[in-house]
Amino acid sequence: MISAVMLGLAAGAVWMVPTLYLQRPLPWLALLVGWFLGKAVRSWVRPAGPHAAVLAVVATGTAALYVNLLTAAARIAGLMGMGLIDAMRTAGLRLLLELAALGQVATDNLWFIVGMAVAAVVALRAARHPSPKS
Repeated sequence: MISAVMLGLAAGAVWMVPTLYLQRPLPWLALLVGWFLGKAVRSWVRPAGPHAAVLAVVATGTAALYVNLLTAAARIAGLMGMGLIDAMRTAGLRLLLELAALGQVATDNLWFIVGMAVAAVVALRAARHPSPKS
């Protein structure tokens, strides 16, 4: 579980790069992040099954939450002229959660849910092994 959360945090930080570059939320990237995290979890959970699907959903949900928190912190940092870490420390988790919720539109959560579903489906699929050559 800890590995899935850490993987989700890393994916959320990577997701933040195009979000900051384009200066707008990119909730549809949850599909790509979910696919990637589903494949990653499937590769280290044996046998791939319901446990892998749950871990992939947790990782994708963590990534979605983390990118929203980082976006809120980046807005605060930009408005206040602070560094990102200082803005996160000063604001605290509760304010960042509130700002993240205020910054979302109705369809964002739908993208995140679909991304988590993609992660679960990809994690459930059996990994294909190359067939031996004759």
